[in-house]
Amino acid sequence: MKNGLDLDFEIGRREFTAGSIMALLGGITVTIAGCSSDSNPGGPTGNPGTGDRAGSVSANHGHVATVTAAEVLAGNAVLLHIRGSGDHDHTLSLTADEVRGVGAGTRTAKTSSNDLAHDHMVTFNP
Repeated sequence: MKNGLDLDFEIGRREFTAGSIMALLGGITVTIAGCSSDSNPGGPTGNPGTGDRAGSVSANHGHVATVTAAEVLAGNAVLLHIRGSGDHDHTLSLTADEVRGVGAGTRTAKTSSNDLAHDHMVTFNP
């Protein structure tokens, strides 16, 4: 019992620091361009926060892909859902190396899942 509180656990400095960084960096945005039948050529969209990475989506019709600063910091593989304001979803799988490359400014282009008979090319750091 400490200061009248019964604490069942303690958090270490490392866990506190990691949690604080994740909370501060939790808003990376990647934008994805859309369908081949659309006239929009794509380009980064959304409002990425500090450290966030927005991707360009080909033939875009409302899709948004975001790699958050926290995801870049963690450096692990991610599966992004890029629905945005579209009426359907696509997913985009990035390996750990690709996530680290996106964070480092390396041009990274990947094709989304094929949903409703189309897919999108998503490009980070064009």
